[in-house]
Amino acid sequence: MDLAMQNGAPIIGLNDSGGARIQEGVVSLGGYADIFYRNTLASGVIPQISAIMGPCAGGAVYSPAITDFIMMVENNSYMFVTGPNVVKTVTHEDVTSEELGGAITHATKSGVTHFTCGNGVELINKLRNLMSYIPQNCEEQAPSVFYEPADESRPGLDSLIPETPNQPYDMHEVIQSVTDTDSFLEVHKDFAENIIVGFARLAGKSIGIVANQPAHLAGVLDIHASTKAARFVRFCDCFNIPLLVFEDVPGFLPGTDQEWNGIITNGAKLLFAFCEATVPRITVITRKAYGGAYDVMNSKHIGADMNYAWPTAEIAVMGAKGAAEIIFKKEISEAKDPEQKLKEKEAEYIELFANPYKAAEHGYVDEVIKPSDTRKKLITAFRMLENKVAKLPRKKHGNIPL
Repeated sequence: MDLAMQNGAPIIGLNDSGGARIQEGVVSLGGYADIFYRNTLASGVIPQISAIMGPCAGGAVYSPAITDFIMMVENNSYMFVTGPNVVKTVTHEDVTSEELGGAITHATKSGVTHFTCGNGVELINKLRNLMSYIPQNCEEQAPSVFYEPADESRPGLDSLIPETPNQPYDMHEVIQSVTDTDSFLEVHKDFAENIIVGFARLAGKSIGIVANQPAHLAGVLDIHASTKAARFVRFCDCFNIPLLVFEDVPGFLPGTDQEWNGIITNGAKLLFAFCEATVPRITVITRKAYGGAYDVMNSKHIGADMNYAWPTAEIAVMGAKGAAEIIFKKEISEAKDPEQKLKEKEAEYIELFANPYKAAEHGYVDEVIKPSDTRKKLITAFRMLENKVAKLPRKKHGNIPL
């Protein structure tokens, strides 16, 4: 690990450990702490990837937890701080190793693992693929591959957004259309599916993608989606990987469950991550961009370099019906036909805000573009931003709202 730091080389850990050797007492604990300390020093300097190839328990799980990405093998690798036997003794829960800390559990419920694989060979291949998007250290630029310029128009995107505002569509289709063929590598695929994060190539160059997913929970931001995206944004910023954001967000998920579990603090993690990112940052608003979630999703106001909108974009404080009910409450209640009045006011609000031109008028959107031109515009914009220089105020480090 010391050698890797000195030479700017990534660290890849192949982990299969039962934890601290009890017979060695504090010496084994000290050995673990020596590793944790180096993991932390190396964080943001060189990429660190942990492949969990078998059982991983106790102190052995904390080194992977500090690293950038964790990969697990289904039905073969496990991660837990305390195993099933101890859990049964203390809490009387009868749980198997697979249920407690298996690959599927950590991929879907906890979000601890970023990738799951069917076997060890698949894991090694996925690991190699992941490394192809990442520079060797924080001083290098994101890798690129040879790209032959071709027709960059994507006419299929012009008819992708449904005419009905609340009808879902799959954001994967947008990502696959805009990026280089078969280049998208999704991270955290099965966790917080209302947001998509992953690596791709655009004209041969490596980029990081963050996108709302209207096909799952309407693409809202919630606690898990915010932390998932924040972590990914910070990784990309550490290693000079430009960020591309596709936005279709109706807001933050309401409810007692979210509020009591800290949606305010957790949502702020994503806001903080975007605000402090100095890599090239571009946003494309495909449809909804409502409320505080509009600000959080890499808006112009928090330092995005280029912001594009499709003609279908709706940029407003909230949806038309809710807004009309609040703004024109008195007028609607006093009307002869309140229902008809509400519809009129709703239509008025839609005409004013359910389009991107008001935002463009203020300079918050750089250009309203045809969806079919998106790829072409992004290639040009990222090329323009290649030599971007941005410096944060001098400080030891920020205090992200953990």
